[in-house]
Amino acid sequence: MDASWVRGLSFVAFAYFLGSVPFGVLVAHLFDRSVDLRAVGSGNIGATNVARAVGKAAGILTLFLDAGKAIFAMALVQMFVEDRADLWLALVGAAVFLGHVFPVYLDFRGGKGVATALGIVLFLSPVTAFILVVLFLLVVYFTRYVSLGSLSAAVALPPMMALLATSRHFVTLSLAMMFLVIFTHRENIHRLLAGRERKFGVPESEPAGDDSPS
Repeated sequence: MDASWVRGLSFVAFAYFLGSVPFGVLVAHLFDRSVDLRAVGSGNIGATNVARAVGKAAGILTLFLDAGKAIFAMALVQMFVEDRADLWLALVGAAVFLGHVFPVYLDFRGGKGVATALGIVLFLSPVTAFILVVLFLLVVYFTRYVSLGSLSAAVALPPMMALLATSRHFVTLSLAMMFLVIFTHRENIHRLLAGRERKFGVPESEPAGDDSPS
């Protein structure tokens, strides 16, 4: 195994452990030390549950941190790995995404991956990220279902990446992320089909579950 492979695999391992950092839990604790994010609301560690538990500012901060950890990990690869750069970018993106969804620090029970996926796509193809954000916002605006917006963006990701990205490795990564985002939203899908999913802006007193980027 040559030095470039050792370096690349080292970045993949680093990306997984970075992706595993539960920023939602840390931010919620920073804003309110009495809050155990996994014991309130949906129990999810993502931005939506943080916003519900301790406020919108904390939710926005979590969103940026969860997207930012993907951007940071991939920027390191771009700077220090030259051979097969597209392959290593895709592998590091997959590792940081898997770290967020299955974090080693939280017994492999993490977030839903939307914010981290956004960071990955933003780094690989800013135009694709912009289109998906617009799609997400339109779906949420017309349906008021954040989860449906997330799922719509996830399904649109592979074809958009195939049209706009420069590497087949990025398309493969986008397919993997799409399937995992659908998997992590399986309970939301059941609630959507049953008409029990919470709409954006519905008071906490009304029934619902977690619906959103995380």
